[in-house]
Amino acid sequence: MTKFIFITGGVVSSLGKGVASASIGCLLEARGLRIDVRKLDPYLNVDPGTMSPFQHGECFVTNDGAETDLDLGHYERFTSTHMTRANNWTAGRIYLSVIEKERRGDYLGKTIQTIPHVTDEIKAAILADTTGPSAPDVMIVEIGGTIGDIESLPFLEAIRQMRLELGPQQTFFVHLSYVPYIASAGELKTKPTQASVRDLRNIGITPDALLCRANWPLSPDLRSKISLFTNVPSNAVFSAQDVPSIYRIPLIFKDQGLDQLIIDNLQLQGQAATVTDLDTWQEALHRIEQPTGDQIQIAIVGKYVELKDSYKSLTEALIHSAAASNLHLDIDWVEAEHLTNDHVTLQRLGPADGILVPGGFGSRGTEGIMNAIAYARELNTPYLGICYGLQLACIEFARTICEIENCNSSEIEANTPNPIICKLQDLINVEQLGGTMRLGAYPCRLTPGSLAAQIYNSLEISERHRHRYEFNPAYKEKLAAAGLRFTGVSPDTGLIEMIELPSHPWFVACQFHPELKSRLLQPSPLFNGFVQAAHKHYNERLSTQEAKQRPAPSPQPPPVVEAPPQIALQES
Repeated sequence: MTKFIFITGGVVSSLGKGVASASIGCLLEARGLRIDVRKLDPYLNVDPGTMSPFQHGECFVTNDGAETDLDLGHYERFTSTHMTRANNWTAGRIYLSVIEKERRGDYLGKTIQTIPHVTDEIKAAILADTTGPSAPDVMIVEIGGTIGDIESLPFLEAIRQMRLELGPQQTFFVHLSYVPYIASAGELKTKPTQASVRDLRNIGITPDALLCRANWPLSPDLRSKISLFTNVPSNAVFSAQDVPSIYRIPLIFKDQGLDQLIIDNLQLQGQAATVTDLDTWQEALHRIEQPTGDQIQIAIVGKYVELKDSYKSLTEALIHSAAASNLHLDIDWVEAEHLTNDHVTLQRLGPADGILVPGGFGSRGTEGIMNAIAYARELNTPYLGICYGLQLACIEFARTICEIENCNSSEIEANTPNPIICKLQDLINVEQLGGTMRLGAYPCRLTPGSLAAQIYNSLEISERHRHRYEFNPAYKEKLAAAGLRFTGVSPDTGLIEMIELPSHPWFVACQFHPELKSRLLQPSPLFNGFVQAAHKHYNERLSTQEAKQRPAPSPQPPPVVEAPPQIALQES
């Protein structure tokens, strides 16, 4: 039968429960266990699909078209799992299911209450697909939010009941908490973690392990003190210190024995390998932390750059591909609205070895993005456009090269006389926003001999999508005659999936989101090609004395965050 690991968080949000959950999954897979990971979010949205990136960060899309929390991206990048709609449940989705059942009469006239009806629905979501020959050995369940939030109480009550029903040999509770450093006192403070565990115990849950987020590793004395005041054994109190790369977290936990503690408590010794095989992982991590190659700069020109989590998968895909080429990566975040004219654009993007325009919605910043696209096209800087980056590249080309007047996207200008980009035919009369886009994995057929086919080394690919608008095929012939090549097409619908400029060293754009399938050990082919093109551009500029004056960095060991000399065993 499947065993369950429940991960909660305390004190403050954004401590990294998603990375912690993914890291535990990575460790257990490295011990030969089959795992799956689920995220339960306490907000009332049915899914994050209609939420602003500034509110919730990236919306991660799965193969089956689910719009999910960005933590599911971490689960896929750290493990071999493929997330689906079943891996992310929100309070809104849970309540909607309960109400639909009530309307159908499934409850036979009973009074519907949080306990047992809502908690039973939560437990059913957790227990789904955990029996039978294909069931995972371990199901990791991350509970979103922070202990003390009123909206998360039904989820905590549900997992408390599961401990009672399944027993301690089937369930394991991990609590991620915060141990802040007070600079004026020169001390780490354990009181917030003590209070967080007390709040958790007040609702009937006692953690089996604590992950203590801090600036540096906890001393043995601090671990002993936390153990004393939380009633968690000291060997189950783990440091979760800041590290230069999130991909080091599994190794941090392994070195402290977290995987072995879980295996022992859940009695998985007979199923788990005795050795944690992370050799390949460590090699890739070494290339992230200590690359020996050149440093390239990638400018990301976007609409949501103030919150980097809006582009989490994109950032990680660049990191994966830079590591695969053993290169230092410098990401320059460029606010699209700031690129108001050619002079500003030239000054701002001049140092870039590659320019990337990610997905987005709405009209804000689009003129600045098209200035960036024109810069990349005219000055032969490698360009990768994703989703909106393809659509705006087509509009810029139509305006500048084809001289089509008053052309735009109907998303930006509803009554444009020349809609280069228009709404998908299936969505023309659809007004509802939630869950109505073209979502999930779709096939794409590539043109033989194209750069896209060379990059993927295949003529048939599958990538994930999230868009409501498409290139208008009425303009295909005119743009193609002017030199734009349409090299990727949906075999089912004929939708344009990829474009490129043969006259340009590397100018590629796609309607899909290749970043969503990139993993540390399996980088995206398209991102690999882009990073390699940026490196080639760097070398060409360097050889002609056009590169910016930045010395090639020498290999450096990863930074070590050391504690100040006086770290006292504090009272609070």
